[in-house]
Amino acid sequence: MAERRTALAAPAAEPDFLLFNDLACETVGGRVIFATDEWFAPAANLLKRAPPQFIADEFTEFGKWMDGWETRRKRTPGHDWCIIQLGVAGRIHGVDVDTSFFTGNHPPFVSVQAGHLEEPPTFNLEGDRTGAAASHAELVAVAKLHSEAWPELVGVSELKPGYLDCCHNYFKVNFKQRVTHLRLNMYPDGGISRMRVYGVGQTDWTSVSLHQDVDLVALTNGGVCLGYSNAHFGHPRNMIGLGRAANMADGWETARRLDRPKKLKVDGQGVLQVPGCEWAVFGLGHCGVISSIEVDTNHFRGNFPDSCRVEACALTPEDEGRSVRTKWNSGKWEVLLPSQKLRPHHRHVYDTAALTLTHPITHVRLVIAPDGGVSRLRLWGRAVNHETLASTR
Repeated sequence: MAERRTALAAPAAEPDFLLFNDLACETVGGRVIFATDEWFAPAANLLKRAPPQFIADEFTEFGKWMDGWETRRKRTPGHDWCIIQLGVAGRIHGVDVDTSFFTGNHPPFVSVQAGHLEEPPTFNLEGDRTGAAASHAELVAVAKLHSEAWPELVGVSELKPGYLDCCHNYFKVNFKQRVTHLRLNMYPDGGISRMRVYGVGQTDWTSVSLHQDVDLVALTNGGVCLGYSNAHFGHPRNMIGLGRAANMADGWETARRLDRPKKLKVDGQGVLQVPGCEWAVFGLGHCGVISSIEVDTNHFRGNFPDSCRVEACALTPEDEGRSVRTKWNSGKWEVLLPSQKLRPHHRHVYDTAALTLTHPITHVRLVIAPDGGVSRLRLWGRAVNHETLASTR
């Protein structure tokens, strides 16, 4: 159960959808609202942000403690399943069913179904559910959702065990409808450590006034990371998450650049003169005109970037596709926010006076020099209707 083999061959390329936001994570409000059985470990663990861990000598009164969802060995008809309410409703592009550490007790097969509910169910799972199974009342309540008839995102598929070189079971999804809930089926029973649901949030922009300032890059408004130079310690998509960052892990942090000069020098404004930089590209949830930018280095006290700038462009969906394929080697970028000296553990806000563009944009590139960490990026502005610049994500 605890053994984790080391990969002997080079790891396979990760799927492109891993760039997108995890719409089910507990940090964005995702939660498990029903599970048939949670004997060894509760289903709520599926949505934890932190990677799963294994503690060899940790046991509960119900058996081995596991950092995931694990059901008892089924001795009755049927199979185990749970209902996940997404924290952010949207279009799903792929899922990762992670079986880490479940090496003799993972389910052989899974499937995933999708639901779009206008009103969220009123029932929920509360407290520590270890050792629990669904009650008759819970079964009656969940039956009203008719989740067994929801369309499939992932058909019945084989799962690999939780060894280091095969624990991530990636499934690409081709489903264009907005999703609010998922049904995760395991066949027939067993354990899964994490369920990551990668996609793009969808907002009803018809309900947003064109005179209202909104954060156009927020994951809740459809913002999405589309490329980056380095994400050694933290992924850039973290910067468009909810609220302020909980800690450094909840932001974007790069490795230290190896081309840093042996002795650092600054210019007349105190900005480091370095040859390299790091960058992250984001697609806005809606084409718009930016009126203010927030760059937050919260928690990054000894590893904040020396400076940053923000570039922008207006792309069609076809342009975006080409740029993604060429790793954003594009000459269409214009400076939106000129280079700014940054401070540690500080929320930097730049209003219209600091910005240099007044026309609609669809994409931005945050450039930091030479390296370091940023916890949040906010792009406040007004949505603009533009037929040729509409997003198709």
